Amino acid sequence: MTVQGRIAPLAEDSTRRLELLHAIERKLLWLSAWMIHHANHVRPNRDGLKVGGHQASSASVISIMTALYFEILRPQDRLAVKPHAGPVFHAINYLFGRQARETLGTLRQFGGIQPYPSRVKDGPEVDFSTGSVGLGVALTSFGSLVQDYVRLHGLGREEVPAGRHVAIVGDAELDEGNIYEALLEGWKHDVRNVWWVIDYNRQSLDSVVQDRLFGRIEGLFRDMGWNVVILKYGRRLEAAFAREGGEALRRWIDDCPNSLYSALTFQGGAAWRAALLAELGREPGARAIIDPLSDEELGALMTNLGGQDTATLLEAFRAQDAAGDQPTCFIAYTIKGMGLPFAGHKDNHAGLMTKEQMATFKAEMRIRDGHEWDRFEGLDIPEAELRAFIEGVPFATPIAPEGRRLQAAAVPVPGASFPQPKVAPGRKLSTQAAFGEVLAELGRGQGEAAAIAKRIVTTSPDVTVSTNLGPWVNRRGIFDRHLKNDVFRDAKLASAQRWGMSPEGQHIELGIAEQNLFLLLSALGLAHDLYGARLLPVGTVYDPFVNRGLDALIYACYQDARFMLVSTPSGLTLAPEGGQHQSVNTPLIGMAQDRLASFEPAFADELAILMRWGFEHMQKPEGSAVWLRLSTRGLEQPQRRLDPAAVVAGAHWMVPPAPGTRIALAYQGAVAPEAIAAFEALREDEPGAGLLAITSPDRLHAGWLAARRKARAGFGGPSWVEELLAPLAPDAALVTVLDGHPAAHAWLGAVRGQRVMPLGVDRFGQGGDIPDLYREYGLDTDAILDACAQAMLG
Repeated sequence: MTVQGRIAPLAEDSTRRLELLHAIERKLLWLSAWMIHHANHVRPNRDGLKVGGHQASSASVISIMTALYFEILRPQDRLAVKPHAGPVFHAINYLFGRQARETLGTLRQFGGIQPYPSRVKDGPEVDFSTGSVGLGVALTSFGSLVQDYVRLHGLGREEVPAGRHVAIVGDAELDEGNIYEALLEGWKHDVRNVWWVIDYNRQSLDSVVQDRLFGRIEGLFRDMGWNVVILKYGRRLEAAFAREGGEALRRWIDDCPNSLYSALTFQGGAAWRAALLAELGREPGARAIIDPLSDEELGALMTNLGGQDTATLLEAFRAQDAAGDQPTCFIAYTIKGMGLPFAGHKDNHAGLMTKEQMATFKAEMRIRDGHEWDRFEGLDIPEAELRAFIEGVPFATPIAPEGRRLQAAAVPVPGASFPQPKVAPGRKLSTQAAFGEVLAELGRGQGEAAAIAKRIVTTSPDVTVSTNLGPWVNRRGIFDRHLKNDVFRDAKLASAQRWGMSPEGQHIELGIAEQNLFLLLSALGLAHDLYGARLLPVGTVYDPFVNRGLDALIYACYQDARFMLVSTPSGLTLAPEGGQHQSVNTPLIGMAQDRLASFEPAFADELAILMRWGFEHMQKPEGSAVWLRLSTRGLEQPQRRLDPAAVVAGAHWMVPPAPGTRIALAYQGAVAPEAIAAFEALREDEPGAGLLAITSPDRLHAGWLAARRKARAGFGGPSWVEELLAPLAPDAALVTVLDGHPAAHAWLGAVRGQRVMPLGVDRFGQGGDIPDLYREYGLDTDAILDACAQAMLG
């Protein structure tokens, strides 16, 4: 098992142990290849589309995954498996008894196991989803940081020790820029206990990768403080190199271009012999190595690479474990498609064995018809011995009674609404400023807020102060694994910010890369499942730059990570900053993104309700992440009593319409003053008109779609938006306005067949002040009134 948390040494019968591991490799190669073949050639195909799969990519990583899962990993370790090794991952869980036999035949089938490991759809054995190339790799680094945060704050489960975060990386994933952004951020935070094992098969989707790429990879990792272990050759090749003439053979392989090496691997032993003798035929020592070998033996020797030599892998993993917790990159040389008929071929990425090739492969594997899914079919090891071995490996032990998906109690959220900032009559307040004040008040940790304040952790990509997180940070401090004093404070230099860092801090400061923000929010938002600690993450970012991190945001939601995203400032309303800092499409992103409830309140009282609801919603099994789109524009605050349920549902009547009225005006967010002014003028002609405050087109739209689905099934009542619009005349007009794309409101006309005049922004912004920009883009009072007149005229 383990010795003081370290990997135990090999047992005295290590030779037999290696034989058992080789048997498992053989079984994983068969199961992963058959799983894909079954999905493509055995299961009925009703639509004629290629089902696909990655037999070659799975084969290249089998030795790495065997060494890790069946010898090295401990129950508390967390993993990200390269996407195209999904079938191997499923086969491993089948051998562990964590995957039912019946499910193996459902790969890429509706309701079946996923092509790429998915936390939500494949269940608790998946630690990190890895379908989005590169992001799962980077997430392991942030997961390790969050594990440290949980441990240093004393929030985790005492019986669950800290684990290592391991990513099994496809070499083509290293083309993704987010990898290097994460590396730099990890260096800043002195991340520990991370292993990235690169399946360096030197082939991508389209071609063979550049020669000596590993040198660049090695240098980048070393520059970031990582240890780098290169596993190029297996034990048979190393033994050959040690003989007379071996150095010449090593030089030949080292100098061999990747494309030639791949081609020779595909061609086989005879091609290897011809190529070697052409270069080394006059080297007596080299001939002494080559000549005695049959073509098959020579091919096996020349393809004995470190990443597919189990003994070499185990030796390297154990040595690094004994060396400490320094983050480590293993560059493990492999052959794509190893053991399959198209090994090494540059087009094998999406290649599938033909039925004839599978029949030959099946015979080589000694698999009888009707026994394709048997756990121990075709192996020389006695079933009882192999079964006992698998049951006894460290990773077979559950991390906790509930399994790999830990449980953490919800944090109680006080009241029906958080305390609102006190606003003197005539004082203006923006939603961004209100957010900062509400969070700072929670940061006092007084009374009922003590429990929730302890679990909130904030983060921001170098915009902490400009998104109003400063007061919270001053109260709760910045997190760092090491104590670092605030130099300005120690020198008694005036500053509004107290930037002392310590393990007790509750704000994680990031560099400006938005991908890292969403990856960290993803890791923080999974802490309850991964580390047994309920955290309430809050991340702030400028609204237009949500787009820069959108891939990672979607990935976080796909994993069902729970966090509160606060994007501010937003829209044209950030007037002097110009078009690149003015967002247009973000309301539509909020509507379209699954597992993300999106809101845009106009006033502080709405925001206080939504923040309180958001912290509670994030913790519910049926909940999700929450997005608040805020503004820096100060507005006079109304004195009123709100129905929290209506605010959360997406809209409430600021002025209810008279029954049967012909027109209503609806606004969202910072354009409230213009809408209210236009409404006052409108009421002079239409006294029964209504004024609707939209806090979330996302929630309104989702509720409407859900109600329509229920209605088609013959049950359920009207949605909230249907109830809101019911008092209006059937042919009434709606004039809507927001500082964002008008399509966010245009759908409202479909609810009851009423006419909609949606106002908003559908092109890039520019520098200016609010009056000029609102006039230019049709958001000012005159534009709203013109739309009302047009709507009334039909």
